[in-house]
Amino acid sequence: MTPSPDPLGLARNMPDDSNSRFAALTFERNLAAPLSVLWQAWTAPAARAVWAAPTPAVTVEFLEADSTVGGREISLCRVEGKPDIRCEVGWLVVQSELRSVSYEVISIAGEMQSAALVTAEFSGAKERSRLVVTVQLSSLAQNMEAGYRQGFGAGLDNLVDVAERTMVLERVIRAPRSTVWGAWMNSETLPQWWGPDGFSCRTTRIDLRTGGEWVFDMIAPDGTVFPNHHRFAEVRAEERIGYMLLWGENGPKHADAWVSFEDLGGTTQVTLGMVFSTAAEFQQAMGFSAVELGLQTLGKLERFALSQ
Repeated sequence: MTPSPDPLGLARNMPDDSNSRFAALTFERNLAAPLSVLWQAWTAPAARAVWAAPTPAVTVEFLEADSTVGGREISLCRVEGKPDIRCEVGWLVVQSELRSVSYEVISIAGEMQSAALVTAEFSGAKERSRLVVTVQLSSLAQNMEAGYRQGFGAGLDNLVDVAERTMVLERVIRAPRSTVWGAWMNSETLPQWWGPDGFSCRTTRIDLRTGGEWVFDMIAPDGTVFPNHHRFAEVRAEERIGYMLLWGENGPKHADAWVSFEDLGGTTQVTLGMVFSTAAEFQQAMGFSAVELGLQTLGKLERFALSQ
């Protein structure tokens, strides 16, 4: 997680003695979201990209994103008129819905600024969850404690906001991962099963690759037409897809979404996540039984995969 660029110069005003270069920081957040949703918001690359920037003045570009054990996340934090901040995160421990441990290295213009060990612990019950993050920080070029406090605090506030408007659906599909992936990432087969029970798809154009898109209409059993536009930001073969949902062709963004495929040895865990653009859109979707309809869609995927 990128620290704040420290626009007030707090770090430069701190004493430069060696003791000030080491700090142990703790952040705690309580969320009105299930533990499974919080975990996905913390680890899914598509979700992390939504909440990573600590302030609107900061843009974050992800160059690499793999939140599995041994994986790396590399991002560039940009503020107009300032040099880019490079953040490298390496995932050391990933225990689903329990804890993660990662290292984080911050560099500017090739000079290492800090190194940190980040431990996140998760707990929850029903629709509430809790996150405790401990950062063991070593400042190398200057005292980075103030920037970390500001940047991590703002980032975690963003995380809370994102998690509370995120929907996560999971289903174990009784088919090999290659079969499930093939059913999803095939321009001929995807429109055949996509959508809740009774819905059909009418495709305008489809290009299932990184940078590609799918422009289509969802047609309800009563004939109502719902225009859709998916833009694919990431396609990582048999692992995950990241995409943006728009209301109709080039319309306003509805959600940032991702789907992951985990091989369970003959079966496949499919996880579909959506960060709705606003809390109001999330509440509206929940009012229209989005969870039930989404699970129907995954059920259709399973039936199609088993027929292959």
